[in-house]
Amino acid sequence: MIGIPSNTHKKETVRILVVEDEYILAINLQESLESLGYTVLGIVDSAAEAIEKATESRPSLILMDIRLRGEMDGIQASEQIWRNLQIPVIYLTGHSDKSTVERATLTSPFGYILKPIKEQELYVAIQTALNRYDREQFLSSVLRGMGDGVIVVDPELRVKYLNQAGEALTGWRWDEAKGRMLTEVFRLVDEQTQIPAQNPILAALQQETTIYLGSQILLITKDGTTIPIADSATPLRDNSGMITGAVLVFRDDTQRRLTEERNLATERAQQLEIQVVELQRLNKLKEDFLATTSHEMRTPLSNIKMAISAIENILERQDSLNSSTLSPSESVARYLTILREQCEQELDLVDNLLHIRMIDADVYPLELTSIQLQHWLPHVAEYFEERAKARKQTLEVSVPPNLPPLVSDLASLTEIISELLNNACKYTPPEGEITMDVRIIDTTKILIKEDAESGVLDNLQVPYFQITVSNSGVIIPTTEQSRIFEPFYRIPQSDRWQHGGTGLGLALAKKLVEYLQGKIEVTSSQGWARFTVQLPLSL
Repeated sequence: MIGIPSNTHKKETVRILVVEDEYILAINLQESLESLGYTVLGIVDSAAEAIEKATESRPSLILMDIRLRGEMDGIQASEQIWRNLQIPVIYLTGHSDKSTVERATLTSPFGYILKPIKEQELYVAIQTALNRYDREQFLSSVLRGMGDGVIVVDPELRVKYLNQAGEALTGWRWDEAKGRMLTEVFRLVDEQTQIPAQNPILAALQQETTIYLGSQILLITKDGTTIPIADSATPLRDNSGMITGAVLVFRDDTQRRLTEERNLATERAQQLEIQVVELQRLNKLKEDFLATTSHEMRTPLSNIKMAISAIENILERQDSLNSSTLSPSESVARYLTILREQCEQELDLVDNLLHIRMIDADVYPLELTSIQLQHWLPHVAEYFEERAKARKQTLEVSVPPNLPPLVSDLASLTEIISELLNNACKYTPPEGEITMDVRIIDTTKILIKEDAESGVLDNLQVPYFQITVSNSGVIIPTTEQSRIFEPFYRIPQSDRWQHGGTGLGLALAKKLVEYLQGKIEVTSSQGWARFTVQLPLSL
């Protein structure tokens, strides 16, 4: 007796059915099996008896002779047993001709032993078959238990395997699909165009890599219904690396799509909620703006009405005014002056509102021109010098003579400088000082290098014009400096009626500076207020 190594299968649990039409050979085979520790359930000599005995006793393995008594041979019996019972079969035969071997191979047997049978070869064949069967059964149980469908094909795209989930999804049974072309069992179309879509297995075999199915793909089932699916295909290789087929894993994508649509709907609802809140905020701002604007416009209009009423009263009583301290002409001139000033203020308010709206809508017109600040700024300051002199203020303008030209919009720049000088004149007390100076500064900008290898940030020094308008006798609290450019904002406890104005001048100035790609800021210290404007040399 030769020594046989132990393995994972316990021999006493391995029950074997012998199908052999030569009685003496069958008895010798039974003795060999029992000496190796296997249990022999019985010996039969026909295919019909083999099928009946296998169905009744469910052996672990069948040793099947190819030539048997009766009309059916061992190959036909093996096919039926495997299809119905999934019991592994090892062929026993003395026939080794090519046609018999090819015919037997088509049934995918678990072994093939030529007579006369040697005990050691018999043991190796049985253990190999059982180990292979265990692996295949384990893999089959895994595939059957998967929620995803699985289809395995050979290199010619013939279906070799279809799991239960695949059956449910495609509508094809495994025994129906086996051997059919994949394009018949697994048909795909584009969801939107309804044009047939390429099966990912084709691309996987061509490119020899894993391929994922694109979105919006439908599977046409056997009965013609469609299911949205997602899948991937991977080529299969043998131990030498040769491609032996491909496996397709696919699933019903309906639930994922529903979840995605729900998440998208939730996200849209959240965005809509945010937009509603923002719209409410903007409406509140608009209402506040309109309320404030209405108040600002109503005040000068009321003054105009009072002035007109006073003029009418004066004209009606002109003949009866004999002891008035003012002559009728002087009274009329005084109220006409009020009327004119209030009308001008109202027009300024309307113009400022219009300009702010145009800037916000990005339709404010710009006409770029070359401006020599050393000549232009003193010219703009001439009018304000007269105002400052009348108020016993001093206005000094300091502009270097060799400044490069500024390329910008002259009208916008005039509006900005005029507003800053006007603001300084209004809030500077008598005997106070107002200064305006200009200089060139370098402002650091952070840029991304275009060098793909570095991929780092770089600093760039960019020259800017800096125009500073300062006035003494004014203290702007730090808490108020961030709000000084808000529309209609006035510093608390300031005399708004004494200084007049629309309350939009600084707001418009800030918008114009930013529209010219610059920035403006305000600082206050030691009794001085400073408005600093920085503008690029060229837009």
